[in-house]
Amino acid sequence: MANRLLIYEDNAILRESVCSLVATDSAYEIAGAFPDVLNVQNEISQLKPGIILMDIDMPGMTGIEAVKKIRKQHTDLPIIMLTVFDDNTHVFEALRAGASGYLLKKHISTKLFQSIEDVLQGGAPMSPSIARMVIESMHKPGNENSYKLTPREKEILASLSSGNSYKMIAAHLNISLDTVRTHIKKIYEKLQVHSQTEAVSKAINEKLV
Repeated sequence: MANRLLIYEDNAILRESVCSLVATDSAYEIAGAFPDVLNVQNEISQLKPGIILMDIDMPGMTGIEAVKKIRKQHTDLPIIMLTVFDDNTHVFEALRAGASGYLLKKHISTKLFQSIEDVLQGGAPMSPSIARMVIESMHKPGNENSYKLTPREKEILASLSSGNSYKMIAAHLNISLDTVRTHIKKIYEKLQVHSQTEAVSKAINEKLV
């Protein structure tokens, strides 16, 4: 069954271009494409997408505000932000809201499908510059390790926050996929979160890694 994509982009030309690009791959289908997010909750309920592509700056309600609303009911629905912004403010606002990853609009034609696959496999796609900002933020002096994370758990959380999938973490640390899942389950329990998005947001906001 094809993965259903729901697209929110106020630029009609770009919205149609993304739809046309998605149509070239039979692994995906367009569930819907809209110029704003004013009815986002109803549209998600009716169209049941497997992943959302969302512009960060739209009229009436921003993509960041929309992500906050979506996360109240759909904690695990993957959301990739399509954005022209490449700065700390928008990056961290969207991460805190619960975005799954980012794709700069100038990279859509070459990196869209890879970004979607990364998200579906548990990764958090970001442009190199955005990932660098996240990593630099996490390397700043932060809070004490009040959650009692082990060095290995902190290493895995940092890797998750950098956008790596479970498979990539397992390969990098030379451990099994099951071991990665076990560590991540313990990380979720210690941080009192229920998804990768929440864990990454907490790690960034509280500078845990």
